[in-house]
Amino acid sequence: MSWSSRHPLNVKPNILTLGMLCIGLVVFGLGEALLIAAGTGVSPWTVFAQGLGLVMDLSIGWATFVVSAGVLMFWIPLKQVPGIGTILNAVIISAVIGISLPYLPKPPVYGLQVIESVIGILMVGFGSGLYLIAHLGAGPRDGLMTGLQRVTDLPIAWVRTSIEIVVVLCGWLLGGTVGLGTVLFAFGIGPAVSIGLFTVQKYSSIQPSVD
Repeated sequence: MSWSSRHPLNVKPNILTLGMLCIGLVVFGLGEALLIAAGTGVSPWTVFAQGLGLVMDLSIGWATFVVSAGVLMFWIPLKQVPGIGTILNAVIISAVIGISLPYLPKPPVYGLQVIESVIGILMVGFGSGLYLIAHLGAGPRDGLMTGLQRVTDLPIAWVRTSIEIVVVLCGWLLGGTVGLGTVLFAFGIGPAVSIGLFTVQKYSSIQPSVD
């Protein structure tokens, strides 16, 4: 898009690019928080964050940040270079989850819980569309995926699936919530991100010059 950064390691992005990135991360965080509030199961990495939070006595927001920071440590041996988007990803998503969760609806009816989960997945997809098109660096988890793919030379789908399975199992063993929402996320996040990317590209009509 016209407002996308031309390079992921751009340290002086256009204000519109940075703004779109932040909006995308806020929407992403709200989507994750809706999944948590729904109570039907959360995304794989949030399962892990939930479990870690129980063990370390941390709120889900802080646990999410600790997980992101820990994942970034694995970037060092993988020789991955973080961008502005990488750091803001770790900070904003964690903060939005922690701040918004107490105010989100927690439906008592299972059908409404499932609907809330689906809305959360769609929001994560739309937020991902804004975040990815801003092109200011991979998120901590995406960077881990691409780094492992580069050093192992395995298909990216295998690497992504293996990571998701490992973190779900670890999170579940630590006490994280696995359920229908987790399954819906696993099968729905790909199409949701595709819808998000398509929507952002189709309806973004702002045409400023960017660096």
